Amino acid sequence: MRIMKNYLAIFTGSPQSSSGTKWEAMNAAARAKAEAAGMKGWQEWAEKNHASLVQMGAPLGKTKRVGPEGVSDITNAMCAYAVVQASSHDAAAKLFLNHPHFAIFPGDGVEIMECLAIPGMLEKKS
Repeated sequence: MRIMKNYLAIFTGSPQSSSGTKWEAMNAAARAKAEAAGMKGWQEWAEKNHASLVQMGAPLGKTKRVGPEGVSDITNAMCAYAVVQASSHDAAAKLFLNHPHFAIFPGDGVEIMECLAIPGMLEKKS
């Protein structure tokens, strides 16, 4: 039996990227058509990978950073997230090949990292 692990997928993108600039330059009709195709593609991806999805995730809003200096507004490239389950890091990454986030929408990519156990903490068995 293969042990399945959870992986956090961070969808990245920036309006300043070349694909973001092209997206922003689209006229309203072309953009609406592309958005519809992108949402359809995202839904099809979710249905195809339903068994691997632990949490569908969501788009991400503005970012605040908290540190020793207090709270500040920052920007980063993160624009959405999801949590998937797979037998390996490579298997998790392959779930996102040709994902609509960058195949249709102007996203830059998807970064996938294993959700590691906290040392000394009890883990829930699924």
